[in-house]
Parts: sequence; C-alpha cells; structure tokens
Amino acid sequence: MNVDKYFITIEQKEPFVKAFLHEENRNERVFQEIAETKIRFANPNERPPLFCVPVGIKDIVNVDGFDTKCGSNLPSELFQGKEASFVTKLKEAGAVIMGKTVTTEFAYFEPGPTRNPHNYNHTPGGSSSGSAAAVAAGMVPLAFGTQTIGSIIRPAAFCGIVGFKPSFDRIAKDGVVSFSVSADHIGIFSQTIEMSELAASVLCENWNKNIDFKKDKLTIGVVTGSYIEQADAEMIEFYNGKIEEYRQQGHKIIEIDLFGDIEKINQTHKKMNAAEFAEVHEEWFENYESLYRPKTKELILEGKKVTIAELSNARLGRKKLRNKIEKLKAENNIDVWISPATIGEAPEGMATGSPLMNLPWTYSGLPVITIPSGKSKNNLPLALQFAGSFYQDEALLKIAESL
Repeated sequence: MNVDKYFITIEQKEPFVKAFLHEENRNERVFQEIAETKIRFANPNERPPLFCVPVGIKDIVNVDGFDTKCGSNLPSELFQGKEASFVTKLKEAGAVIMGKTVTTEFAYFEPGPTRNPHNYNHTPGGSSSGSAAAVAAGMVPLAFGTQTIGSIIRPAAFCGIVGFKPSFDRIAKDGVVSFSVSADHIGIFSQTIEMSELAASVLCENWNKNIDFKKDKLTIGVVTGSYIEQADAEMIEFYNGKIEEYRQQGHKIIEIDLFGDIEKINQTHKKMNAAEFAEVHEEWFENYESLYRPKTKELILEGKKVTIAELSNARLGRKKLRNKIEKLKAENNIDVWISPATIGEAPEGMATGSPLMNLPWTYSGLPVITIPSGKSKNNLPLALQFAGSFYQDEALLKIAESL
C-alpha cells in the first residue's frame, strides 16, 4: 500500500479537519513502523491481510506508545493500561497506527475540534468524530471507534463513508475506557464494504470467511411508525424514495412498525447508559469533578439516581428487544432491516447530532452497517442503515454488498 498519499492528505487537510490528536514526529514514527513491518513480513507470499495499512484509533482505546486522554481534561495517567487486544490483533495483521483520533469527552456529547470534511461548518458526528472524519478525508483507509448509542453509524453517515457496528461483544473490548459495559461496541470505519469486511475478519471472534450470498431479490424489512417519525422531513422523504427504488428493483418490501414503544426504549437505554457511566466514573468524578464538562457531569449525576431495579430491568430488556426483532424477522422471512442512519443531515456547528435512529439497534446488540446513499439539499451525505441478525455479521455484509 502506498502510504505516502495519506501523509500528503494529512498535511493538506488535517489543519482544517482536525481528526487526529497532535503528535510530534508522526511521519518519522510511522515510517519506522512501516519499515519494521516490512522486515517482519519480508516474504510477499506470507504477508497478512492488513499489511502496512495505516489506521486511526479512537482516543478511548489504549495503544502502546500513546497516551489515552478520552477527550477530557482529567490526568491521562488515570486511563493508561494494557493495549487493547483488538489493537494488538490489527498490528499482528500488519496494520500500522497512523495516530489517535479525536473523541468527544468520554465518548459522550461534549465535542472535540473535529470538522466534517464535506463542509467544515458542520459536525462530523460523534462520539467517534476523528475516526470518521479521517477516513472521509482520505487520511487513512481504515479507522476504529466505539458505539454506545450511535457513535459509529451516525458519524459514518454524516461523513459519507461506510460504518460497521458488529454484534455486541463480537470484538473484544478490553483496553477500552468504558462508557456502558452493557452497550459498548467496537466498530469500523472505511471507504468500502470490502475493507470493513477485511478488518472484521481480523477482529471478530470466529469470523466465517466462507459465507456466500447468492439471492438476487431480497425481502427487506422496512421500519415504520413512531421510530421513523423522529427523523426530519427531508430524511423521511429520502428514506421513502429509497424504499421505492428497492421495490422497483424487484425486492420484496415488508413494512413493520418494529419499535412502536420507541420512547420507552430510548428512556430505558439512556438510564442503563447513565447508570453504568456513573459507575465507571465514580472515583474519578469524586476526585476531579471540576474538570468534567457540563453534559458529561449531567449524565453522571443522572446515572447516580438510577435504581438497581431500573438498571437490572434495562439490562434484561436488551435481549427481550432482540428476541422480538429476530422473531418478526423469521416470521416474515426478512433478509435485512433498513432504516435511516440519522434523523437528517449533519447539523451546522459542533453539536454532534441525534443518535436516535441508531439507539434501538445498539440496545438490542444487532449488527448494523451504514452505506452512503445520497445527498441532502445542502449537498451533505445522507445514508441508510442495514441491520442483520445477532452474530450473523458475515451475512449482513454480503447482503450490503449485494445492495
């Protein structure tokens, strides 16, 4: 892989996009890592799948040789630990670390400096802001983030790239500063489904490379009802237009009000996240409360009020929702679910936008991929998200390729 073009792009675009944490002598370090990788895998016939592919890693993930700052003002030594095993797997597969990418504070809503490469006046989304923007700007072909509500799918959609959130716990989460242990997912940003599939084959437990999908016409589950009504008018019009396109192509469309109780799902997921976030930050917050930004502090205080019973019920609700979705999918012979990836285009300003379109899929732990699908009236990316069955991530990616 020609890495030089990525350095040139970083030099040209990073001052405006601000996707990476600052690093002195980045070029020298990366070139050294590339040289070592070439020596390590000298035989061209035995090179691993990500040989010399530069990658970005969200700055809530421990990577040897880098500080972990979590987009916060707290002392970085609080977050240091053993390198995340998924990062070690990337290195073993030949990848080189281009750098740490910007995250919102502790992967919640307080934004970092990153801008949307399509329009610098608009947000790239969050919380994996830097990872999405770095791939969209062409600074790396592959980057990694986390999703607890919508932090893979939303920024990928806003930035016009492919975002893949595997099934819950399909990629190990050790070495990652947790937000909510019951909802955190590791995810992948890339320019193509094929690159996401390659990365997933390296990182996902028990990945089956032999899955083949040869069905020409799909049965598509189209989500309707109050869940969709959370989106803005332009997105709903765009969504309906795409559904009609699929219908005209000969795919079978089955409309289902899948999340009729979406308000309850939203509230339950937020309570679970808040309670578990408060648990993670209990000691840090006690010692460094003044260093937390307002929205993050508000979530911790909210989490402290969640009762043990409420948290237990929220955790149990994940599987109940998943079972409901899977039952309807099986009863209707649905191959894939589709829904809008976001409520609309990337908002102007730094606020990272609403994750409500992503929330029930994250809560249920099902695999989701977003694919750029069009442009808004303001010439910003719009996208659909495609959801599959639990631990059938391989099939979902093949279906996404077929579409």
